[in-house]
Order: sequence, then C-alpha cells, then structure tokens
Amino acid sequence: MGKRLYWTALAGLTAVAGGNALAAPPAPLPAEQLDWQPWGDDAPSDALCRGHYVMPPYRLPAADTPGDVRSSSDRARYGEDGSVSLAGEVLLRRGDSQVEAPEVRVGPARERAQVTGPMALRDQGLLVRGDSAEVALQSDAASVDGAHYVAHEARLRGDAQRLARLEDGRYQLTDASFTTCEPGSQAWRLVGSDILLDREKGYGTATHARLEVQDVPVFYWPWVRFPIDDRRQSGFLWPVISASGDGLDYAQPYYFNLAPNYDATLTPRFIGDRGFLLGGEFRYLQDDHSQRGYAGTVEGAYLANDQGKTSSNPNDPPDAFEGEDRWYLDYRHQGRLNPRLDYQLAYGAASDGRYFDDFGRDFGESDTAYLPRLALFDYSGETWQLEARAQGYQRLDYPLAERDKPFYRLPSLTANARWDQGSGFYQQWRSNATYFWRDVVEQDVPVNEAATGSRVHLAPALGWRGDPSWGFLEPRVELLQTAYDLDYGSLDTERDTTLSRTVPVSSLDGGLVFERELSAFGDGYRQTLEPRLNYAYVPAKDQQDFPDFDTNELAFSWGQLWSPYRFSGSDRVGDLNRLSAGVSSRFLEDDSGRERLAAGIGQGVYFEDRRIDMNGDPDTLPDRDSNYAAWYRATRDRTPLVTKLDWQISDYWSTRYAWLYDTEREVTERNSVDLAYRDPRGHVLNLGYRWELQGFDPSDGNPEDQLGYNREEFDVSFALRASARVDLIGRYLYDNTNSRSLERLAGVQWNDCCYGLQLVWRDWVEDNDTANTTADDYTDRGIFLRFIFKGLGGVGQEADSYFERAIPGYRSTAF
Repeated sequence: MGKRLYWTALAGLTAVAGGNALAAPPAPLPAEQLDWQPWGDDAPSDALCRGHYVMPPYRLPAADTPGDVRSSSDRARYGEDGSVSLAGEVLLRRGDSQVEAPEVRVGPARERAQVTGPMALRDQGLLVRGDSAEVALQSDAASVDGAHYVAHEARLRGDAQRLARLEDGRYQLTDASFTTCEPGSQAWRLVGSDILLDREKGYGTATHARLEVQDVPVFYWPWVRFPIDDRRQSGFLWPVISASGDGLDYAQPYYFNLAPNYDATLTPRFIGDRGFLLGGEFRYLQDDHSQRGYAGTVEGAYLANDQGKTSSNPNDPPDAFEGEDRWYLDYRHQGRLNPRLDYQLAYGAASDGRYFDDFGRDFGESDTAYLPRLALFDYSGETWQLEARAQGYQRLDYPLAERDKPFYRLPSLTANARWDQGSGFYQQWRSNATYFWRDVVEQDVPVNEAATGSRVHLAPALGWRGDPSWGFLEPRVELLQTAYDLDYGSLDTERDTTLSRTVPVSSLDGGLVFERELSAFGDGYRQTLEPRLNYAYVPAKDQQDFPDFDTNELAFSWGQLWSPYRFSGSDRVGDLNRLSAGVSSRFLEDDSGRERLAAGIGQGVYFEDRRIDMNGDPDTLPDRDSNYAAWYRATRDRTPLVTKLDWQISDYWSTRYAWLYDTEREVTERNSVDLAYRDPRGHVLNLGYRWELQGFDPSDGNPEDQLGYNREEFDVSFALRASARVDLIGRYLYDNTNSRSLERLAGVQWNDCCYGLQLVWRDWVEDNDTANTTADDYTDRGIFLRFIFKGLGGVGQEADSYFERAIPGYRSTAF
C-alpha cells in the first residue's frame, strides 16, 4: 500500500467451487510429436525458446474443386451399405484440413468420418493429435478424444480429454489445459473443466479454471476470459496483492474493451487497515488522419470513511485522516484543431496532500507533488506565437502552509513575434497579460506574497546579428515594461496597489571561430577554437513593493555567463553590469561531422554589486551575518570560473563534466562528473559525482527548500543484459555529507519463453519537503514482484517507467 509495500505477487490461493471435480487433462505428448524443432546451431541471438514450431507441408494436395474431399490410403474396403473403410496410412484432405490416421470409416451418406487413432488433424497452422475422432466432411466441424493441440503462430499448446471444433470455427475443450510454454516445460498452464477458444476474435474463456505453476495450483477462477493473441479483450486482469504488517491489500482490475479507440479499467481494492477503495481509468483516442485529433485519460479513486491507519510519513500526527473520505481525480486531454492550433486540458484534485503517499500511484511513487489544472490553446504562425491559458495546480503537501499554496493564472494571454531582415537586423516582441489569484489568508503569508491581481509584461527588443562563418556579433536592446494592479484583500498595508516598472536590458555578444584539420588516433578531425565576449548591462530599479507571483533567482551556470537575466519569471529584473569572457573548442569527425568533444572555460567580471534580490530593494544589500551566501552573491567581484566538458570517448563511452570554482575564496561551488556506458546489446553503466556548496543555489525562495548543508553525492546505476533472458539492474545513491544512502535499488528481470519475472528491492529516503534539514527525513522501502504469463497476462504493478528514470539509458525488456 503506497510506500509501505513489502511484496506484490500472486496470492497463494487454491479453491474449487463446491461439488466440482478438478479438471484432469491427459498427459502431454513429447516435443517431436508436436511439430517442435530445436534451434541447434541456427538459434537467433535473441531467441528465448529452445526451439520453434514448424508446420510441415501438406502430404496430400487439395482437391480441384473447393469443398471436395481427396483421400489416399494403403487399403480400401466398401461395405454393402455404401460405407467405406480406409486402412494403412490414411490421408483425407478438404480445403486446408487434413486428417492422418491408420484407419478411417466413412458412412454411406458421406457426411462424417470415424477416425481411429493415433490420428493427427491439421488446419491452418493448427495441429491436433488424438486417440480417435469424428470429422464432418461437409464442414469444418470435428471432435477429437484424448486430444493434444498446437497453434503454431500463437505458440499455444495444450491437452484435453475432448476437443471439438465447432462449425463456426471455435474450439471447445473439456478437462483441458492451455499454455505458451515450450514442450517439456511446466512453468505454468491454465487448466479448466470447459475451455472455449475463439481464434477469430482472439480470446478464450474457461470455467472452473486454475492456474498451475510447476504443477502447483496457485489461483482459481469460477470463470475467466483471457487473450490468445495481441488484441485487446474485455475481462478480469490479474490482481495486485500485497501484504505488510498492517494487513492485506487486494486490487482486482476489470478491463473494458469498449471500442477500438477507447477503453476503461475498473479496479475495486480492499485495504485491510483502511477499507474499500474503488478506482478507475478511462482512455480515448481519435485520429482522423487530417492533422487533427485528440487523446486523453480520466482516472481516479474513492475511499469512504478511512479507518484511520497512521500515515506513511512518521512526522504526521497519528490517525490524521480517520473518518475522512479519501479520493483523487486526474483528467488529461490534448488535441489539435488544425495544423497550427493545439490545445490541452487538465484537471487534477485530491482529498489531501498525503493521498499518494498512503495509497500509492506506482512502484516508484514518482514524487506526485502536485496535480495540474490547465486549459491551454497554442497557435504557431509563421510570425506570431499566440497562447491563451488558465492554469493552476494543487500542491500535495500535508499540512500545506499558506505560503506554499500556488497561484492560479486566470487567465494568461501571450503574444510573441519576430521579424528578420536580410541585413541582419531583427525586431522581437514578447508580451503577456496574466491575472494571478490564490486562496490564502493574507495575514498568514509574507506581505510581498499576499497580493493577487493582474500583471502586464511587454518586452520589445531590437537587435542585429552578423553571423559569417568565422564568427558572430550581436548587439541587442530590450525594454522590459511591467505594470501591476494588485489587491491585498483584508490585509492592512500601505503598499502601493498600482505599480509599474521600465527597465532597459542591453547586451553585446560576439565571438570568433577558428578551424583547423588534425589527425588523432588514426582518424581525421576538424577542431574549432571559439573565443567569446559578452557584455550585459541592466540598471537597478526599485521593486520592493512588487509581488512574487512566478519568480525565482537563478543558480549560476555556463548559460548564465552569456545571459543578462538573473531571475526566471517577470516579477524581478536583476541589475547587472558584467563582462564575460570564455573560450570553447570542439572536435568534429571529418566523415560524419559528429561532435566528439566539446570543452569550454569562462568567467565574468562584475563592475557593480547586484542589489536587486527577491526583496527588490536597490539600496540595501543582504545582511552579511544572517545570510552570508546571499550577501556574497551580491557583492563578489567575479563570477565562478565555469568549466565544462562533453566527450564522446567512443561509440560506447561518454563523459560530461562541469566545474564552478570561486577564484576569490579558492573553493569549489559546484562540481559534477558523469561517465556513461551504452552498449547496443542493452548494457548500461552510469557513474556520477555531485558537489554543491551550501547556499550556492538560490532558486527556491522558500528557506525550507534551500539546501542547508554542503551536498556531496555519489550515484552509481547499471543495467546488465546478461543474456536474452536475464536483465540485472541496480542503483546506489549515497549522501557523503550525511553518511547515508539516499536510494538503493537492486533487481532482476527474467524473460523466458512463456513467462517473465521482475523482482526488485528498493530503499529510499523521503526528505519531507524540507531540504534545509535532515532531522525530519525518513526511510521507506519496498519489494516489488511482477509475473508475466505470456499469452495469459500478468500480475503485479508495472514499474518499467520508473526504472528507466532511475537508470538513464536503460530500456526495460519487452515481455
């Protein structure tokens, strides 16, 4: 349940409805009698099975007239009543059906034939062997006793006390089995007293069915419907069953194949210590092949009257949700009205901020930190880019502080355009008008966050770019004009409610490109040397009364060396007077032009302090004693020395390196090294190292979310495709600063001929949404187990998407 998952597997249950005897199919035949051919030395490299089914050619040509029966035998005897007895090696063929037997008797009406076995019936990729049979000569109907069947393309086989091929093409089996395992393997089989296979519709049904794993019954259904090919079919999916010290958690999905372009899944779920939860999902897709279409999903769940188990977060009060209704709803839709106009719709809501922590969403939990709410229309023209949106989200924290409640954009209108002249001159227009709203008690949030209201932001720009092959030069001037009309509600404040700001942003960016040819390691390369200078000037403007709707201060990076913007969003324009210099070099392969190595180093010099921070006061610097990191960022004379390296060492190995070094204090501010191995056969290795100085990243204005210590982390992850059948995966993320493991993951995936198995153990740390301290962090763990019975379905939660996020470069095995 949620993060307190200890195991997820098949229930070890065996049950038989009262009075019904166990179905007992006959013992299977050896492989050589089932058209099975071992691979030998010709096995494909990705073969999962030890062989394959091969249907031999028909031994008797079809009759010239469709529907006629052609026969061949060693001996024939004609009875006085008009019957015919064929003996020896008897062959009968009608259309695609062929019977092989030692003795066949055909009645005087020539409508049916009695076949004495051992016999074989072949029909369109199907083989049935049996003790005896009755075959219709005017239709495809047949009945076989002591039957053993193989469907070659579907890789199905099984055994039945009686197999009947009905006139409509379906197959009815009595006391029968069904499996996709190769001959000789009893990894799993489905056994039922009555099995009906419909090859035309692609599904089968069984009554009083049991699943056997290595001949051990593990599950029972009074009635079950299952697919026998890749087509979607309505019916019960495999249950998801988990157990922990808190009780049993059983979910039983039912899938509705409503139409080719939409379907639904309904999932009743019993949680022993909480109650009954009902979940569901509806999916739809429409594509008319005219550059229009849409797709979407609606999912949700509801639990009435939570029985009050303690939250999975030990920092929550006990029985925090006792007696409450718990639920969530998540709707996503996207579409295209014409080739230039797209739209998106989304609405998500949950009863509380701990819903997904307590009830889960997938194995990796995927940090469901918020649920979006959005209506978006996006127009892309040749000149204009237009956007209209209404947007918000529910932040899933518990308890949720007033200042953490998000702003809604109701609405937000954007119009951007660009005009280029052949002489290099260009004009750019960016504009946005947004009304920001949120439901807070104004007295409970900082005053600069208490306002709601409208903001209009205009950013016309004029520039020129010369871009010859040997370099570039780009002077640019942008005028940022912002106006507000604010409402502080019931808050008693003297802050202005009508505000405006005009700030010019000017920059001059230029660089040269030198090239030379060189040879290294027996290959030819083209090397570039690219020095670059950038000057940016932004004056300081008083922004103390300005709200904070969508703005954060940016952490420094290589890109920041060449950018005049110190903040994201539009509520702050940071003052800047800086000259940046750098040089980069690239090595390009002569034949392909592929970039093998790119390296760069650069640093900026400040000519003035940066007085504008999130407080917006141009006359006051941050206090050195209470917030040294902010004071130092505002007063330092030089930016960090930034070094970067991207190197494609070989077709398999690559590395990425970034280092930000403070030359004034002689200390590393941020350092990251990544080494990656990618093998086309599926092997993956990732080695990573991260260092970040406390206070380096100011990007989140909430003190609780700013790093409160130096961060030093080691990250190792791998995926080893040991064979076509075996994948091994693992990850270890270590916090060296606090001497603790942040995440440990180890797993194996076994992909065999007729089944797949995924077993993973995971242990991870939750930081409780407070990055500045480890005091309230807690560790959670889980064991994940998933079975796939090929041709029948699978049981357990899918976790493939999480593994691919946790192990970059890994692509999970397709069962």
